[in-house]
Amino acid sequence: MPKMYLLGGENVALRSAQRVNEAAFQEAGKPLVVLVFPWARASFDRRYEKRKVLTDYFTSLGAETVDFIEYSEGKVAIAQKIASSKLIYLTGGLVNALVERLRNMQVDEMLRTYGGVIVGRSAGALALCRKCVVTNLGNKKVRLVDGLGLADLSLKAHYRPEKDKALILLSKEEMIYAVPACSALVYNNGVCYTIGKVYLFENGKKRIYNLRP
Repeated sequence: MPKMYLLGGENVALRSAQRVNEAAFQEAGKPLVVLVFPWARASFDRRYEKRKVLTDYFTSLGAETVDFIEYSEGKVAIAQKIASSKLIYLTGGLVNALVERLRNMQVDEMLRTYGGVIVGRSAGALALCRKCVVTNLGNKKVRLVDGLGLADLSLKAHYRPEKDKALILLSKEEMIYAVPACSALVYNNGVCYTIGKVYLFENGKKRIYNLRP
């Protein structure tokens, strides 16, 4: 089972969560081959707009190779690239689209047996969890949807206190970890610790959840 860095969000142009990525990259070891899944966009083309930004960023953190998986690639090619990588990075975007695409290409099963490090940013973090809290764009209401379940927990990314009331209600049925942008919840075989400030909503109450490795 991979070690997962569930990042609440980041402005990658500003490198606002660099300390989280530094920790993940150091954990992954060398020679560091990073594999990026930019699959969370509403539509696909062969040019992920942040490709150069991420490549420059990750190279500065010690990556020797940064490769991007196109959705058009076959399952065999994807499996080979996963096997040769030490860190997998799931970008932000639309969590439902990302979960569906990872399942359709059976990447979720490949990730379950992956022995490296996975960094999920925003939608990428949510997709890795058993349940994820999303906001309906039409009425702004929050709800729980199914993720891939690699991390056995429920997560809210881009947490802000304005959502406390809704999260408190949801927490009466499901314990929820709320991760602000630039913070991360690290999940390693059922054991969690935090980088930055993380909150826990449980049984209708909110508290700070800050644990160190």
